[in-house]
Amino acid sequence: MCAIVGIVSNKNVNQELYEALTVLQHRGQDAAGIVTYEGGHLHLRKDKGLVRDVFRTSHMLKLRGHMGIGHVRYPTAGCESSAEAQPFYVNSPYGITLAHNGNLINAEKLKEDLFVEDQRHINTDSDSEVVLNVFAHELQRLGKLRLDVDDVFQAVTALHKRCRGAYAVVAMITGFGILAFRDPHGIRPVVFGERKIGQGSDFMIASESVALDVLGFDLIRDIKPGEAVFIEKNGTLHTRECVENPVHSPCIFEYVYLARPDSIIDNVSVYKARLRMGEKLAEKIMRERPDHGIDVVIPIPDTSRTAALQLANILGVKYREGFIKNRYIGRTFIMPGQQQRKQSVRQKLNAIDLEFKEKNVMLVDDSIVRGTTSEQIIQMARDAGAKRVFFASASPPVRYPNVYGIDMPSANELIAHNRSIDAVRQALGADWVIYQDLDDLKETVQRGNRTIQRFDASCFDGEYVTGDVNAEYLEHLEHFRNDRARCDRNSEDSMIELYNTA
Repeated sequence: MCAIVGIVSNKNVNQELYEALTVLQHRGQDAAGIVTYEGGHLHLRKDKGLVRDVFRTSHMLKLRGHMGIGHVRYPTAGCESSAEAQPFYVNSPYGITLAHNGNLINAEKLKEDLFVEDQRHINTDSDSEVVLNVFAHELQRLGKLRLDVDDVFQAVTALHKRCRGAYAVVAMITGFGILAFRDPHGIRPVVFGERKIGQGSDFMIASESVALDVLGFDLIRDIKPGEAVFIEKNGTLHTRECVENPVHSPCIFEYVYLARPDSIIDNVSVYKARLRMGEKLAEKIMRERPDHGIDVVIPIPDTSRTAALQLANILGVKYREGFIKNRYIGRTFIMPGQQQRKQSVRQKLNAIDLEFKEKNVMLVDDSIVRGTTSEQIIQMARDAGAKRVFFASASPPVRYPNVYGIDMPSANELIAHNRSIDAVRQALGADWVIYQDLDDLKETVQRGNRTIQRFDASCFDGEYVTGDVNAEYLEHLEHFRNDRARCDRNSEDSMIELYNTA
């Protein structure tokens, strides 16, 4: 889960790129970067950290130009190093910068091909750098001194034939324009919009529509699966479908957790989808436990509030805010290590005892992934005086690794993997645990857009929409992405950075 943004404007774009990234900060807190183009020169600033920490006034003054792209990152591939911050840059051909949200399935094979056949060197573990070099090579193969728009779309078409997995990409070709494209399944979201300026227009590309809203752009639409959008530096817009027979399969976890509720993704309001999740969950509770005995419904802030409120309304039970959140602590789901996640929960949330004391409490969360946070929150509710603690998940059990750009890759780190619901309940220490049914979850999103016939719901059902994820690949991820391996890489990286600054 990362965020991408690109703007072509009639004025400097640095401030608006910055503002867009702050709006999209929920999609990544590890690193941030912006690159702009002005008069034949690229201006780049990127580093580890939050947007507000990476960009100071001195940096912003240097990021001049009327077009540029930006990125916020959390790591699903590679390590947590400033070297992994995006956008990435290659000088040949033409000078290309690129930022990417998603994950390639065949990144290792592409790295080998790029080195042996294309004679290109990959300097990081990031698959985003792989995407950049594949695109650059496909442009270079055309052998042209001066590009036209057809050349750009031809290169994207060739890239789709080589890259497999999930990718929403924004790229800037120096002196020419900004390109965005989406994988043939449309797994990761990306939209584009327009702002009328006199006789002309400014254009913007972003991972979520909320970034367009905040900056005064009107949403045109989502980029279609397999489609590319190119905006010339003079503001001329071009679109083209670059694959045959795309199969739209958006990630359903975007609606559950990843996206902001005020975003529209693939013509579906995230907020309304979450209301329907609460509705469906309440209906399941009434079917399974008509005499549920719930005194109060309390959400785990922030993403579960919408579903929890609707659930309480339908059950006819009081809704209360029982936890106060420290907003200066990051999202624990995207904390890089298990120990750091454990340490952050009690720093992040504090219980209001009077909302728990002597009550049967139904806690509602958007999902249960590793279970670390849920277990501690349940204990906090008991410590605050709850008689009984029930726990409801607005999504089904997360039983399988996600390979398309969400940081839940190691099956052994998922509390529901190879466990029954009752075993999960015991592990969490709850009196009762109830999950959303997968068919109901799909219905909550499809009700907003009936043209969506298929979802990537692989973390729930183990069915990978690209059709090329095998046991060998999952075993590779198990070793490469679990918390222990990540900590080892981070320690190694820290030593390298220490050496480099000594």
